[in-house]
Amino acid sequence: MEAYKQVKSDSFSLRVVSANEERFPYFLRKYSSPNFSQLLDFQWIKKSKIHVSMTLAISESGEAYSLPQSPFGGIWVEESISLEALLEFIQAVLERLKEIKVHLVRVIQAPKQYEEHSDLISYALQESGFHLEKLTSHQFFIGKKRIGKFVQKSLPKYLSKLKENNLNVRINPIQNFSFLEEIRLWNGQKGYEMNFDENRLIQQVSEYPERYFLISISDSRQEKSIAHSLAVKLTPNSFYYYLSAIDPKSQAKGLGEILLMYLFKLAEKHKAEFIDLGSSESEAGPNHSLIFFKSRFSNDISNKSSWSCLIK
Repeated sequence: MEAYKQVKSDSFSLRVVSANEERFPYFLRKYSSPNFSQLLDFQWIKKSKIHVSMTLAISESGEAYSLPQSPFGGIWVEESISLEALLEFIQAVLERLKEIKVHLVRVIQAPKQYEEHSDLISYALQESGFHLEKLTSHQFFIGKKRIGKFVQKSLPKYLSKLKENNLNVRINPIQNFSFLEEIRLWNGQKGYEMNFDENRLIQQVSEYPERYFLISISDSRQEKSIAHSLAVKLTPNSFYYYLSAIDPKSQAKGLGEILLMYLFKLAEKHKAEFIDLGSSESEAGPNHSLIFFKSRFSNDISNKSSWSCLIK
Protein backbone atom coordinates (compact mmCIF):
# COMPACT_ATOMS: atom_id res chain seq x y z
CA MET A 1 0.00 0.00 0.00
CA GLU A 2 1.42 3.36 -1.03
CA ALA A 3 1.59 5.72 1.93
CA TYR A 4 3.05 8.91 0.49
CA LYS A 5 4.24 10.40 -2.77
CA GLN A 6 6.11 13.66 -3.30
CA VAL A 7 7.52 15.11 -6.50
CA LYS A 8 11.04 16.47 -5.87
CA SER A 9 12.10 17.34 -9.40
CA ASP A 10 11.03 16.95 -13.00
CA SER A 11 12.10 13.32 -13.05
CA PHE A 12 12.08 11.79 -9.53
CA SER A 13 9.36 11.27 -6.95
CA LEU A 14 9.46 9.89 -3.43
CA ARG A 15 7.21 6.96 -2.68
CA VAL A 16 6.83 5.53 0.82
CA VAL A 17 5.34 2.08 1.34
CA SER A 18 5.07 -0.43 4.14
CA ALA A 19 8.25 -2.50 4.02
CA ASN A 20 6.43 -5.47 5.57
CA GLU A 21 4.63 -5.96 2.26
CA GLU A 22 7.78 -5.83 0.10
CA ARG A 23 10.33 -8.46 -0.87
CA PHE A 24 13.99 -7.47 -1.00
CA PRO A 25 17.22 -9.22 -2.04
CA TYR A 26 18.45 -8.29 1.48
CA PHE A 27 15.46 -9.96 3.08
CA LEU A 28 15.97 -8.56 6.61
CA ARG A 29 14.63 -5.22 5.35
CA LYS A 30 11.08 -6.45 5.89
CA TYR A 31 11.53 -7.12 9.64
CA SER A 32 11.03 -4.49 12.30
CA SER A 33 11.56 -4.71 16.08
CA PRO A 34 9.21 -4.53 19.08
CA ASN A 35 10.15 -0.94 19.92
CA PHE A 36 9.35 0.32 16.42
CA SER A 37 5.72 0.74 15.40
CA GLN A 38 6.24 1.31 11.66
CA LEU A 39 8.56 -0.09 9.03
CA LEU A 40 8.64 2.12 5.93
CA ASP A 41 10.48 1.79 2.65
CA PHE A 42 11.45 5.09 1.04
CA GLN A 43 11.80 4.75 -2.73
CA TRP A 44 13.20 7.26 -5.25
CA ILE A 45 11.16 6.66 -8.40
CA LYS A 46 11.88 7.64 -11.99
CA LYS A 47 9.79 6.39 -14.92
CA SER A 48 8.18 3.76 -12.67
CA LYS A 49 11.59 2.33 -11.66
CA ILE A 50 13.08 2.38 -8.17
CA HIS A 51 16.53 3.96 -8.46
CA VAL A 52 17.33 4.27 -4.74
CA SER A 53 15.62 2.99 -1.61
CA MET A 54 16.05 2.83 2.16
CA THR A 55 14.04 0.99 4.81
CA LEU A 56 13.53 2.74 8.14
CA ALA A 57 11.93 1.47 11.34
CA ILE A 58 10.03 4.28 13.09
CA SER A 59 9.51 4.39 16.87
CA GLU A 60 6.73 6.11 18.81
CA SER A 61 9.40 8.27 20.45
CA GLY A 62 10.36 9.81 17.11
CA GLU A 63 13.45 7.83 16.12
CA ALA A 64 14.09 6.24 12.73
CA TYR A 65 16.58 3.39 12.39
CA SER A 66 17.94 1.48 9.40
CA LEU A 67 17.91 -1.23 10.60
CA PRO A 68 17.40 -2.41 14.19
CA GLN A 69 18.43 -5.97 15.15
CA SER A 70 20.13 -6.48 11.78
CA PRO A 71 23.78 -6.53 10.74
CA PHE A 72 23.16 -3.35 8.73
CA GLY A 73 20.60 -1.46 6.67
CA GLY A 74 21.18 1.77 4.83
CA ILE A 75 20.64 3.05 1.31
CA TRP A 76 20.47 0.72 -1.69
CA VAL A 77 21.12 1.84 -5.26
CA GLU A 78 19.05 -0.20 -7.70
CA GLU A 79 19.53 1.81 -10.91
CA SER A 80 22.25 4.23 -12.01
CA ILE A 81 22.01 7.56 -10.21
CA SER A 82 24.00 10.78 -9.88
CA LEU A 83 25.32 12.25 -6.66
CA GLU A 84 22.88 15.14 -7.10
CA ALA A 85 19.90 12.79 -7.30
CA LEU A 86 21.18 10.82 -4.31
CA LEU A 87 21.45 14.01 -2.25
CA GLU A 88 17.92 14.96 -3.31
CA PHE A 89 16.67 11.55 -2.19
CA ILE A 90 18.22 11.90 1.28
CA GLN A 91 16.78 15.40 1.63
CA ALA A 92 13.33 14.19 0.57
CA VAL A 93 13.49 11.39 3.15
CA LEU A 94 14.50 13.82 5.91
CA GLU A 95 11.67 16.19 4.98
CA ARG A 96 9.15 13.37 5.08
CA LEU A 97 10.48 12.13 8.43
CA LYS A 98 10.16 15.63 9.86
CA GLU A 99 6.51 15.70 8.78
CA ILE A 100 5.81 12.54 10.79
CA LYS A 101 7.59 13.96 13.88
CA VAL A 102 10.85 12.02 13.63
CA HIS A 103 13.70 13.92 15.30
CA LEU A 104 16.60 11.42 15.11
CA VAL A 105 17.73 9.17 12.26
CA ARG A 106 20.27 6.37 12.60
CA VAL A 107 21.63 4.52 9.57
CA ILE A 108 24.04 1.59 9.41
CA GLN A 109 25.28 1.60 5.83
CA ALA A 110 26.13 -1.82 4.39
CA PRO A 111 29.73 -2.69 3.45
CA LYS A 112 30.67 -2.24 -0.20
CA GLN A 113 30.43 -5.97 -0.92
CA TYR A 114 26.66 -5.73 -0.45
CA GLU A 115 26.24 -2.25 -1.95
CA GLU A 116 28.94 -1.23 -4.42
CA HIS A 117 28.00 2.45 -4.09
CA SER A 118 28.53 2.53 -0.30
CA ASP A 119 31.43 5.00 -0.52
CA LEU A 120 29.32 7.40 -2.58
CA ILE A 121 26.38 6.89 -0.23
CA SER A 122 28.55 7.63 2.82
CA TYR A 123 29.75 10.83 1.18
CA ALA A 124 26.15 11.82 0.43
CA LEU A 125 25.11 11.13 4.02
CA GLN A 126 27.94 13.32 5.29
CA GLU A 127 26.99 16.13 2.89
CA SER A 128 23.38 15.82 4.05
CA GLY A 129 24.21 16.57 7.67
CA PHE A 130 24.74 13.05 9.01
CA HIS A 131 27.44 12.49 11.63
CA LEU A 132 29.70 9.43 11.39
CA GLU A 133 29.51 7.65 14.75
CA LYS A 134 31.44 4.45 14.11
CA LEU A 135 33.15 2.24 11.56
CA THR A 136 32.89 -1.52 12.08
CA SER A 137 35.02 -3.84 9.97
CA HIS A 138 33.75 -7.08 8.44
CA GLN A 139 36.09 -9.75 7.09
CA PHE A 140 35.18 -11.24 3.72
CA PHE A 141 36.26 -13.90 1.30
CA ILE A 142 35.45 -12.59 -2.18
CA GLY A 143 35.27 -14.32 -5.54
CA LYS A 144 33.19 -17.27 -6.74
CA LYS A 145 36.19 -18.93 -8.42
CA ARG A 146 38.44 -18.20 -5.46
CA ILE A 147 35.96 -19.85 -3.10
CA GLY A 148 35.97 -22.94 -5.31
CA LYS A 149 39.77 -23.08 -5.45
CA PHE A 150 40.00 -22.61 -1.67
CA VAL A 151 37.65 -25.56 -1.11
CA GLN A 152 39.53 -27.80 -3.56
CA LYS A 153 42.85 -26.98 -1.92
CA SER A 154 41.85 -27.05 1.75
CA LEU A 155 38.99 -29.54 2.13
CA PRO A 156 41.08 -32.78 1.90
CA LYS A 157 43.05 -31.76 5.00
CA TYR A 158 39.84 -31.30 6.99
CA LEU A 159 38.33 -34.55 5.73
CA SER A 160 41.37 -36.36 7.12
CA LYS A 161 41.01 -34.51 10.42
CA LEU A 162 37.35 -35.53 10.66
CA LYS A 163 38.20 -39.18 10.07
CA GLU A 164 41.06 -39.17 12.59
CA ASN A 165 38.84 -37.71 15.31
CA ASN A 166 35.65 -39.66 14.54
CA LEU A 167 33.75 -36.50 13.69
CA ASN A 168 30.80 -35.99 11.36
CA VAL A 169 29.62 -32.76 9.74
CA ARG A 170 26.04 -32.10 8.69
CA ILE A 171 24.75 -29.18 6.62
CA ASN A 172 20.97 -28.99 6.52
CA PRO A 173 18.08 -26.56 6.28
CA ILE A 174 16.76 -25.83 9.76
CA GLN A 175 14.11 -28.36 10.80
CA ASN A 176 13.89 -27.50 14.50
CA PHE A 177 15.47 -25.02 16.88
CA SER A 178 16.85 -27.23 19.66
CA PHE A 179 20.38 -26.24 18.60
CA LEU A 180 19.74 -22.72 19.91
CA GLU A 181 19.67 -24.07 23.47
CA GLU A 182 23.12 -25.59 22.96
CA ILE A 183 24.46 -22.38 21.42
CA ARG A 184 23.23 -20.39 24.43
CA LEU A 185 24.58 -22.97 26.88
CA TRP A 186 28.04 -23.34 25.33
CA ASN A 187 28.61 -19.62 24.89
CA GLY A 188 27.26 -18.96 28.37
CA GLN A 189 29.77 -21.43 29.82
CA LYS A 190 32.51 -19.43 28.12
CA GLY A 191 31.17 -16.16 29.48
CA TYR A 192 29.85 -14.90 26.14
CA GLU A 193 26.55 -13.04 25.93
CA MET A 194 24.24 -14.04 23.09
CA ASN A 195 22.19 -11.04 22.03
CA PHE A 196 19.75 -12.47 19.55
CA ASP A 197 15.95 -12.58 19.53
CA GLU A 198 14.97 -16.24 19.29
CA ASN A 199 11.36 -15.56 18.29
CA ARG A 200 12.48 -13.17 15.57
CA LEU A 201 14.95 -15.74 14.23
CA ILE A 202 12.29 -18.46 14.20
CA GLN A 203 9.95 -16.17 12.26
CA GLN A 204 12.62 -15.37 9.69
CA VAL A 205 13.55 -19.02 9.21
CA SER A 206 9.87 -19.94 8.86
CA GLU A 207 9.30 -17.29 6.18
CA TYR A 208 12.65 -17.71 4.40
CA PRO A 209 13.72 -21.32 5.00
CA GLU A 210 15.84 -21.30 1.83
CA ARG A 211 18.08 -18.58 3.32
CA TYR A 212 19.20 -20.49 6.45
CA PHE A 213 21.47 -23.51 6.86
CA LEU A 214 22.67 -25.22 10.03
CA ILE A 215 26.24 -26.53 10.08
CA SER A 216 26.76 -29.03 12.92
CA ILE A 217 29.71 -31.15 14.01
CA SER A 218 29.06 -34.30 16.02
CA ASP A 219 31.20 -36.90 17.76
CA SER A 220 30.29 -40.19 16.08
CA ARG A 221 31.36 -42.19 19.15
CA GLN A 222 28.93 -40.38 21.43
CA GLU A 223 26.38 -39.40 18.77
CA LYS A 224 26.43 -35.94 20.28
CA SER A 225 26.66 -32.48 18.70
CA ILE A 226 29.74 -30.53 19.76
CA ALA A 227 29.60 -27.44 17.51
CA HIS A 228 27.06 -25.43 15.54
CA SER A 229 26.97 -22.46 13.20
CA LEU A 230 24.35 -20.81 11.05
CA ALA A 231 25.02 -19.87 7.45
CA VAL A 232 22.63 -17.17 6.26
CA LYS A 233 22.06 -15.99 2.70
CA LEU A 234 21.55 -12.32 3.58
CA THR A 235 21.45 -11.72 -0.17
CA PRO A 236 21.01 -14.30 -2.94
CA ASN A 237 24.71 -14.15 -3.90
CA SER A 238 26.30 -14.30 -0.44
CA PHE A 239 26.64 -16.22 2.82
CA TYR A 240 26.91 -14.72 6.31
CA TYR A 241 28.59 -16.56 9.21
CA TYR A 242 26.29 -16.34 12.24
CA LEU A 243 25.78 -17.72 15.76
CA SER A 244 28.68 -20.14 16.01
CA ALA A 245 29.31 -22.08 19.22
CA ILE A 246 31.53 -24.95 20.37
CA ASP A 247 30.97 -27.22 23.37
CA PRO A 248 33.72 -26.19 25.82
CA LYS A 249 33.81 -29.76 27.18
CA SER A 250 34.80 -31.21 23.82
CA GLN A 251 38.42 -32.35 23.49
CA ALA A 252 38.36 -32.14 19.69
CA LYS A 253 40.68 -29.57 18.14
CA GLY A 254 40.09 -27.19 15.28
CA LEU A 255 36.29 -27.22 15.41
CA GLY A 256 36.06 -23.54 14.50
CA GLU A 257 38.15 -24.15 11.39
CA ILE A 258 35.95 -27.09 10.40
CA LEU A 259 32.78 -24.99 10.73
CA LEU A 260 34.28 -22.35 8.46
CA MET A 261 35.57 -24.91 5.97
CA TYR A 262 32.06 -26.32 5.55
CA LEU A 263 30.66 -22.82 5.24
CA PHE A 264 32.98 -22.45 2.25
CA LYS A 265 31.83 -25.82 0.90
CA LEU A 266 28.22 -24.66 1.17
CA ALA A 267 29.05 -21.35 -0.52
CA GLU A 268 30.76 -23.19 -3.37
CA LYS A 269 27.71 -25.41 -3.87
CA HIS A 270 25.43 -22.36 -4.06
CA LYS A 271 27.84 -20.45 -6.31
CA ALA A 272 28.06 -17.57 -3.84
CA GLU A 273 30.09 -14.55 -4.91
CA PHE A 274 31.34 -13.79 -1.41
CA ILE A 275 31.32 -14.94 2.21
CA ASP A 276 30.87 -12.46 5.06
CA LEU A 277 32.60 -13.60 8.26
CA GLY A 278 31.10 -10.66 10.14
CA SER A 279 32.70 -8.30 12.61
CA SER A 280 34.93 -9.30 15.51
CA GLU A 281 34.07 -6.46 17.84
CA SER A 282 32.20 -6.03 21.10
CA GLU A 283 31.55 -3.06 23.34
CA ALA A 284 35.01 -3.68 24.79
CA GLY A 285 36.63 -3.22 21.37
CA PRO A 286 38.19 -5.45 18.71
CA ASN A 287 38.75 -9.14 19.48
CA HIS A 288 42.24 -9.42 18.01
CA SER A 289 42.54 -13.19 18.37
CA LEU A 290 39.24 -13.69 16.52
CA ILE A 291 40.31 -11.23 13.81
CA PHE A 292 43.55 -13.19 13.37
CA PHE A 293 41.65 -16.50 13.24
CA LYS A 294 39.28 -15.20 10.56
CA SER A 295 42.18 -13.74 8.57
CA ARG A 296 43.10 -17.30 7.54
CA PHE A 297 39.70 -17.54 5.83
CA SER A 298 39.40 -14.02 4.40
CA ASN A 299 40.90 -12.02 1.56
CA ASP A 300 39.28 -8.63 2.11
CA ILE A 301 38.09 -6.25 4.83
CA SER A 302 35.35 -3.67 4.46
CA ASN A 303 33.58 -1.34 6.86
CA LYS A 304 29.96 -0.76 7.61
CA SER A 305 29.42 2.82 8.75
CA SER A 306 27.05 4.02 11.47
CA TRP A 307 25.52 7.47 10.96
CA SER A 308 23.12 9.71 12.85
CA CYS A 309 21.29 12.92 12.04
CA LEU A 310 19.20 15.23 14.23
CA ILE A 311 16.24 16.65 12.35
CA LYS A 312 15.51 20.22 13.41
